[in-house]
Amino acid sequence: MSRPRKGRRVRRIALVTGTRAEFGILTFVTEAIRQRPGLELQSVVTGMHLLKRFGRTIEQIRLAGWPIAANVRMQSGRDDPSEAPLAVGRGITQMARAFDRLDSDVVLVTGDRIEAFAAAAAAAVGQRVVVHLHGGDRALGITDDMLRNAITRLAHVHLAASRDAVQRLKRMGEAPWRIHRVGAPGLDAIRLLRRRVRAEPRQAGQRLNTLLGELAAKPYALIVQHPLSRPTRIERRTTERIFKAVRESGLSGVVICPNSDPGHEGIFQAIERIEGRPGWRVFRSLPREDYLRVALAAAVLVGNSSSGIIESASLGINAVNVGSRQSGRLRCGPGVQDCGESAPAIRPAIRRALHRRKPAHARSVYGDGRASERIADVLERLIISPELLAKELTY
Repeated sequence: MSRPRKGRRVRRIALVTGTRAEFGILTFVTEAIRQRPGLELQSVVTGMHLLKRFGRTIEQIRLAGWPIAANVRMQSGRDDPSEAPLAVGRGITQMARAFDRLDSDVVLVTGDRIEAFAAAAAAAVGQRVVVHLHGGDRALGITDDMLRNAITRLAHVHLAASRDAVQRLKRMGEAPWRIHRVGAPGLDAIRLLRRRVRAEPRQAGQRLNTLLGELAAKPYALIVQHPLSRPTRIERRTTERIFKAVRESGLSGVVICPNSDPGHEGIFQAIERIEGRPGWRVFRSLPREDYLRVALAAAVLVGNSSSGIIESASLGINAVNVGSRQSGRLRCGPGVQDCGESAPAIRPAIRRALHRRKPAHARSVYGDGRASERIADVLERLIISPELLAKELTY
């Protein structure tokens, strides 16, 4: 069955979100979609959002006023590599049922996680239009590039975040007319928040004090470290080295707990050893605006999160990227310092980042912070036709 049905005036967009970070960067996208009378937003919530250990961030989605059309529970929360393929199977089945019940025309997915892959597979096989945001990026991870490239093959429309991504998609054989360079939507909130902080510095300082208490008055590192599907002891030791390097650099630490990928138990064990100690503040999760406020005031961003790679230049801070998780991904600017996972590698990288001049004018290869409106434009103007649904590579 092809979609949409004849005579339908409103196009139904099923936006799938599986992590707190993804939800944060999509906030402005949802607002742009909801402001278009020809588009109807259907939020499909899955992944970490439904797991208590990772903050059960579906509550943040509700507080943000998103209309939640469907909940799809994929993961059990167990730290076991065998859980991921089982979660994908559950996700495909339940996503297919949700899209059918919602009669979605377009399914919008982001990045390279298993939630996005499950949604894209269910939608493509069900003859719904798959729109992929951040396709054409690179990030080695464990299965990141494999899943991202698989989603690219399933997707009918590509919303690329950079010129580099556009060229990679073309080299993969994707037809140029399917590719739209929109920028990274995660920068949209940063652009507006920086403007507010400059206009109302006192209010911004009060909000930060509320979040961090006495820690806000001291130089601190914002630490976001995610697992690479390795044994618990390796993930724990790597995270402990990061904490030690931060402490030896004379900094306090603000820690955001990891995502739900296999290996997360080791990172949680390291966090539990420093939680509650003087000079440390731990958050299971933070709403997007609060996270950005903490990042804007940080001395440095440390870990292996894509936030350091994509957002640090726009935030006006330098970042230390630890390990191989983000290998191959385009750096947002020269303020990103790459290093290995050993203690002798992390400490000098933090020192370099602290002494390096911070990024100026929020320049970034990932765009100008106006991606959301471009995304809504693409979705509104999209012509759903047999030609769009029938994928044909250019090579």
